[in-house]
Amino acid sequence: MSPSRREFLAVTAAAGLSGAFGRAADSPSRSGVTFSFGTYGMKGLKTEDALRAVAGIGYDGVELAVRPEWDAAPENLSRERRRDVRQVLDEAGLRLTAFMEHLQPSADDGAHAAALDRLERAAGLGRDLSPQRQPLIQTTLGGGRWDEVRAVYRDRLGDWAGLGRRAQTVIAIKPHRGGAMSRPEEAVWLIEQLDRTPWLRIVYDYSHYAFRDMPLEATLKTALPYTAHVAIKDAVRKGDRVEFALPGESGTFDYRELFALLKAGGYAGDVCCEVSGLVWGQPGYDPVAAAKTCYANVAPAFEAAGLRRERARSGDSR
Repeated sequence: MSPSRREFLAVTAAAGLSGAFGRAADSPSRSGVTFSFGTYGMKGLKTEDALRAVAGIGYDGVELAVRPEWDAAPENLSRERRRDVRQVLDEAGLRLTAFMEHLQPSADDGAHAAALDRLERAAGLGRDLSPQRQPLIQTTLGGGRWDEVRAVYRDRLGDWAGLGRRAQTVIAIKPHRGGAMSRPEEAVWLIEQLDRTPWLRIVYDYSHYAFRDMPLEATLKTALPYTAHVAIKDAVRKGDRVEFALPGESGTFDYRELFALLKAGGYAGDVCCEVSGLVWGQPGYDPVAAAKTCYANVAPAFEAAGLRRERARSGDSR
């Protein structure tokens, strides 16, 4: 075992972190992780068809993209369709783990009100589709310079967290390599500025730290106490650019190591395959084939790392 790995284990043990993250304070306890696929990479499919495809491949859960351009946006799902989607989730044994949004904290009061409205509508959709296990809402926070926007982020995210508390919905923010908030310590700063509210958590996605002199163990040690969701995809360096690829496709990242560290840290949330828009926007992209490739590439790493997967039971979404 490397010194850095021993240090990671020592820190997580000393901090009493085992089993303490991956869920809000009042969420049902879990004894394993779920392995899911995000419909951000299935833009052209009807939600019900996407769910059946994801379940048929063998995933435990699903993250629904609820941005306005996607079929699962709240305004696209009538009461009848919400009933149908919930039935498909139940029949397929899929856990609805998260919603993907795309929101930016803004100093403009009108834009801030619009973001809160979108969060509230997404939370309402979560109650309708999975009332017993409310899916979290994840988002990046947009561009700019961290030192110029962090105070605005803090103040606006305080309102987001307040909405999350009222709606009993965790809002998870993702550091993005192209965003103002691009490092895990910046997301931690925001949460700690807001009294460590349990309704504001972190999405851990190492693809946004790769090739930035930001080691896996160090970034995970920082983020894990506040991490509620893990997204995975490959990052590939091409000259002076970094591009994304399907998880496991490039061979540049060892998912067994990530999963072993998650197990050591007691993580009990979701691990979601995310397909970048740079991938699904390519001519000839097949969303179902991509989901199958992700599953084949990544699923064996759970067993190799000893990280147990928890499958949903019939009726679990209710």
